[in-house]
Formats: sequence, structure tokens, C-alpha cells
Amino acid sequence: MGVVVAIDAGTTGVRAFAVDEAGQAVGWSYREFAQHFPQPGWVEHDPLEIWDAVETTLSELGENLDQPIAAIGITNQRETVVVWDKRTGEPLHRAIVWQDRRTADRCASLENAGHLPLVRRTTGLVLDPYFSASKLEWLLTDGGVEADENLAFGTVDSWVLWRLTGGAVHATDPSNASRTLLYDINTRAWSPELCDLFGVPPTCLPEVRPSSGRLGTTADGVPISGIAGDQQAALFGQACFEPGMTKNTYGTGSFVLMNVGDACPPPVDGLLTTMAWELANGDVAYALEGAIFVTGAAVQWLRDGLQIIDGADEIEALARSVPSTDGAYVVPAFAGLGSPWWDPYARGTIVGLSRGVGRAHLARAVLESIAFQTRDAIDAMGAAARREVTTLRADGGAAANNLLLQMQADQLQVPVARPKVAETTALGAVYLAGFAEGVWSSLDEVSAQWALDAEFTPAISAASADDRQRGWHRALERSRRWAQD
Repeated sequence: MGVVVAIDAGTTGVRAFAVDEAGQAVGWSYREFAQHFPQPGWVEHDPLEIWDAVETTLSELGENLDQPIAAIGITNQRETVVVWDKRTGEPLHRAIVWQDRRTADRCASLENAGHLPLVRRTTGLVLDPYFSASKLEWLLTDGGVEADENLAFGTVDSWVLWRLTGGAVHATDPSNASRTLLYDINTRAWSPELCDLFGVPPTCLPEVRPSSGRLGTTADGVPISGIAGDQQAALFGQACFEPGMTKNTYGTGSFVLMNVGDACPPPVDGLLTTMAWELANGDVAYALEGAIFVTGAAVQWLRDGLQIIDGADEIEALARSVPSTDGAYVVPAFAGLGSPWWDPYARGTIVGLSRGVGRAHLARAVLESIAFQTRDAIDAMGAAARREVTTLRADGGAAANNLLLQMQADQLQVPVARPKVAETTALGAVYLAGFAEGVWSSLDEVSAQWALDAEFTPAISAASADDRQRGWHRALERSRRWAQD
């Protein structure tokens, strides 16, 4: 049958990842691309650099495979806005990244004008610059992009799909569409009312197709049969197919998703409701999501900003060299705060410093901040869903850090399970594409391939965990609304 390949177009780079019929990784290739920061709080990517990374990684991967490619799946950084000319396929502006905060004031003005209830009941989201619509509106008003019949808008999956199919297919899937602030998750269609609110011409929007199902083919005839936003793909790759199953992906940011079944739940304060996926047979799943903007990026900040580590892999040993943070807390609100706070004006804070605090204590405080933020989101999620999270499935680059996962188990007071295949975002795209092409015949078959690598159980009391969390909340409160006039 051959292997299934995922194109994982993330926030800092692109990975091409091949999996065989047994669910085993058989090859991968990775390329970073540049991050552009034209102003404080602005983050951009060059869409052509993203596409170059896709081409390069696919080529390198293909050279080392000894089996044909049965299908390709795409997974991607969500909410990032790409606009291009349908005639030429050329980008009309740098991509505006999900982390970008340039439209914070616009989102605040829309909320003040009373539009939040419409947004909440239609999209399950909040009025925050994190999502795509206000970025697209900015491009059409301040970014010099003309809203004519040749304009194409898409999240990164649509851009990659367009390029892979030679411009034949302009499409996305519900998991990505549901992150734009333009998609009605109840009717599962683009919302005319929201398009009008943000001044978006519906003609520029991609067709919404199932997450698992043939979308098109490459020039070589390889079917492209799966698409999902990175966090929904990770939920699928973690085999969280039953309501209540929960995962957290520890990446540049961290994203906690709980499968809540096939009925769209009402909006929940502090959390997002999102489409998890839609299969070719029409089966759908919804998820509650806690979006945490900065987790792994805080480790990058220790490396690149403070230069107290040379590589991310050094942080665990450095943090283990001290038994505690000596009362120091780091709140990495570099791009505001996400779930459950939703404060775009929050900024990063270090509190509790004493003369004895050094680089090791700061490293440990950064790891603790990841565990604290995740607990905040999961506490809100469990209360909203009226379900206790009994196990958290962990993935993403930082899930390789044993100390972090132990801190997480301590804070949650439940086991944290890490699978043998850590690249679950790519794995989800693989399974969606392979499921569509008959490589795997059922979700039970996919679920049976999930295998445990390590499990971390609580090593401190609930009272101790709560005491640390209270200190975190005191520190967090000092970061709130910092950049607000």
C-alpha cells in the first residue's frame, strides 16, 4: 500500500513525516523558516519561505523512502492568515501569524460595540487578535490588499494545498475554518453576518471540505486526503476518539483539547469551542480548547533573549540543579494571555526575585509556568464539561522533558501519559489521510496503534500543588492589563 506522509507546517518550521501501515515512523525531514517582527507585538512569515520548506522537506524525505507514498495529509499552524493572487499564486503580503497582536484595539472596539455575543454563539471563539478575521480585515484596510475577484484567503493549510495541487484546489477543513471567526460551527458553513462584520468578501474564502477525504492530487498523482489544524490533528493522533479524552500539545504555545462528542456545546467562559474534525462519512467531533500562547516559546526566550542556555535540551538538567525556584515566578505573557484569561494586554513578568535567584531558578520557573498555565486551562475545562480529566495525554516537543511532565502531573494530581510516537500532530494528519485512502479501515484500528512511552504520576500532595498555584495566580495578576492605556 505504501507509506502515508504528513506535511506539518508549524509556526517555526515545516516537517515532512512518513508513517507505515503499522503506525511506525519511517522517515522525516525538517526545515526552519524565518520569523519577522516588524513592530513590537507583530509577527509575520514569508509564505514563499513556508512553501520552499515544504518542497525541500518532501524532496529530502522522498529520497530516503523505499516505499511509494499512498497519501499526503496536511497539518498546520492555525489562525495565521495568507493572502495571494489567484491568477499568479503569488502572496500579496507576508502571512500574519496567530501570535500577532496588531488588531487588539480593533477586537476591543468590536467587543465594546456589543458584537461578542454574536461571535460566541456563532463561532465558539472570542474577540481576540489571535484569530484570523481581524488580521484579514487589517490586510484589506491597512495592509494594502485589494478585495477583488482575484483575492484568495486561506490559513496555511489552504496555501500549501493550493501550491501542492498547482492552483487547482482552494479549500480548507472545518478544524481550520472554525478558527477564523468567520465560520458558523452550528451550521458548519461560512457566516454571511460575520463576513459582513469584518468586511471580508465571501468569494475569497476557501471551500470547506471534510478533514478526511480526497481533496486533490499532486503533479505526480499522489492523493492529498487529510487536513486538520495542528491541535485537532494532535487530538486525532493521540486517538482521543471518545468524549472526555484530553490531550495537551506542548509546542511554541500549548493547547489543551477535550473531545466533547458530536453535538456542538454552548459557549463556555474562558474556553473555546472548536470543530475537532469531520470525516468523509459526515461524522463530526467537537472539542473544548484551552489555548496557551507561550510555553515552548519561553524556553526559546531563555535561549535567544536571555542567553542563559545554548539549546532547549539543556533546560531540564539546569532546572533539576535546584530543588525549587526560591519563590520566583515567571509569567511568559509575551503575546498576552489566552485561556482562561483572554487578556491581550498582559505582558511578561518575573516576580519574587531575591539575591539568591540565578539562571537555574529562572529555568525551573519557566517550566513551572508551563505546568501552571496548563492547569488553569484544564481546571476551567473540567468545570465546563462537568467531567474530571482522569489522564492527560501529552505530546509536542517539550513533552520530551521528563521534569516538565512530572511538574504537570503534580499540578493536575492525575497521571500524564506520553506516547511512543511524540509527533502526534503529524501523526493525526497521517491517520486522517490514510483513513480516507483505506490504509486504516476504522478508528478502532487507529486507536490500537497508540502506545505508551512513559507515565508520570503525582509526587506531591494536592495541598502543596494548590499552594504553588496560589503563588502563580498572584504573579499572574501582576502581568494582567500591563500594556493597556
